[in-house]
Amino acid sequence: MLATAESCTAGYIASLISSVPGSGSCLDVGFVTYSPTGKAGFLGVREETMKQYGLTSEEVAREMSEGALAQEACCADVAVSNTGVADTVPGDGPPPGTQCFAWSYKLRDGRVETFSETKVFEGERNDVRRAAALHALSRIEHYFNRLPGH
Repeated sequence: MLATAESCTAGYIASLISSVPGSGSCLDVGFVTYSPTGKAGFLGVREETMKQYGLTSEEVAREMSEGALAQEACCADVAVSNTGVADTVPGDGPPPGTQCFAWSYKLRDGRVETFSETKVFEGERNDVRRAAALHALSRIEHYFNRLPGH
């Protein structure tokens, strides 16, 4: 089962999965946490992490995906997360289109293995969101194959 923890994509990853017939057998839960308060309250992302690394960071993405798997009601053994900026951010922030991802996998022994990466996508806001959602899904198998024993 899969859990999603989305910020910038705002549910797009879960929506792409749910558009496939029979997806209820593989999609467990989807979180959309746009604000720092939501990330902390629903996914357990630490305020220190957000302050030290910023909302658009692999560190935040990692805590988001791990936080989704840690939820008591979550039955998933894989979680994917996304956080980033889809267009221009005022001030000194990351470049437009910067997206941070994490993929977390529950191992048989109960440990969680997490992988993360950052990509920059070109285009208008919704082009970036779609590209990010597709990228998040396309890398699930890639990182699964990097787990110990595969």
